[in-house]
Amino acid sequence: MGRQDGIAQAPEVPMQRKPFYRQLYVQVLTAIVLGAIVGHLFPEFGASLKPLGDGFIKLVKMIIAPVIFLTVATGIAGMRDMSKVGSVAGKAFIYFLFFSTLALIIGLVVGNVVRPGAGLAIDPATLDAAAVANFTETAKEQSVTGFLLDIIPETLFSAMTEGKILQVLLVAILAGVAMAMTRPHSDLVLDVLGSLSEIVFKLVHMLMRLAPIGAFGAIAFTIGEFGIGSLANLAALIATFYLTSLLFVLVVLGMVGYFTGFSIFSLIRYLREELLLVLGTSSSEAALPSLMEKMEIAGCRKTVVGLVVPTGYSFNLDGTNIYMTLAALFIAQAVGIELSWGEQFALVLVAMISSKGAAGVTGAGFVILAATLSVVPSVPVAGMALILGIDRFMSECRALTNFIGNSVATIVVARWENALDTDRLAAAMAGNPLPLPEEDIERHERSGPHSEAITAQLAEHGA
Repeated sequence: MGRQDGIAQAPEVPMQRKPFYRQLYVQVLTAIVLGAIVGHLFPEFGASLKPLGDGFIKLVKMIIAPVIFLTVATGIAGMRDMSKVGSVAGKAFIYFLFFSTLALIIGLVVGNVVRPGAGLAIDPATLDAAAVANFTETAKEQSVTGFLLDIIPETLFSAMTEGKILQVLLVAILAGVAMAMTRPHSDLVLDVLGSLSEIVFKLVHMLMRLAPIGAFGAIAFTIGEFGIGSLANLAALIATFYLTSLLFVLVVLGMVGYFTGFSIFSLIRYLREELLLVLGTSSSEAALPSLMEKMEIAGCRKTVVGLVVPTGYSFNLDGTNIYMTLAALFIAQAVGIELSWGEQFALVLVAMISSKGAAGVTGAGFVILAATLSVVPSVPVAGMALILGIDRFMSECRALTNFIGNSVATIVVARWENALDTDRLAAAMAGNPLPLPEEDIERHERSGPHSEAITAQLAEHGA
């Protein structure tokens, strides 16, 4: 909701611009370029830098569970109307289902029109099935029932220690509702969680300073291990996937942004640091805490951010869905198999389910693809070996598209819930975020600080 007449507003605080070399996105971009150069010129040394990227991602994953729990639990506990929680969740899932399915269909259409695998004429007997055995075995273990049961943690605290996003989200929602229903007795607990939230987000900012090192190591490993030459071998598929994802973001999500009241280009500029981090690490999870913070600063209510962003990371995988149907058609075309429309329709239906069932699995894109191909016996699952060498390059595009898709979803659901401050959104998109309005100050006083940036704004208002 935008600012209303009669509500006192603090004077706008000018943003202090850092020197360009201290901007995180400049540092990450420089690290990516240097990492690519090192990986190309010194491939063995570049490949040995993999622990830098893996270590940074592990550091960020370490903090994801407490960020989600504190954001969601304190946000819900500070709400007066518990029915809003169900409303946000319901609208989010409607959005996820529609756009995830649309992404699958777009990948299918592009695969049929462009036909990136046509003409390769690869003999299925020459494919190395052992190379993808691990992914196919993991795919067999996935099921809808197993996925749903896995959302329930073994104990109340194991969700935090195992780091599974949906388990943490479930515990956070239950804890938030319980605190809201036992107030004022739970106020002391809420105050403690609010203070802990401030500490956790300070830790997030500290970890983000290591982002250039993580991006450098991840890119150096990718280029050193697989080589730039591996891109040329399957250039048609890579170019088709990247172009399709780009058009999905700019056209489909761009139209969604236009009708919601923001420009997709402004959103990309606003999230440039996070996008470069995702590009460098090939992991959208690396930027999850920062995304949650920036979405609230851009005017989305804390509770909406806390519910939509974590669930979107499992249920709103636009980039992965485009990849699934496009890659499946590429493999079929490469081995000379023409799929009927019935078989392609079956692919979409299975992918709609398998993309949720494999959420959070290491190498999820490949696992989902293996599960999807299993419904079309005529297409050899061993054909996945054709794209195994370039999957790391494809994962970067998947992660970027997924990340942008979830940021758009958060703004849209907030708008549907009348929980979007349009003035703050416009100011954030223009690069000059506004101070918090009075109603948000009261909400933060009830639910505790959310981040370093928001805590500073509360201090400006004498909170």
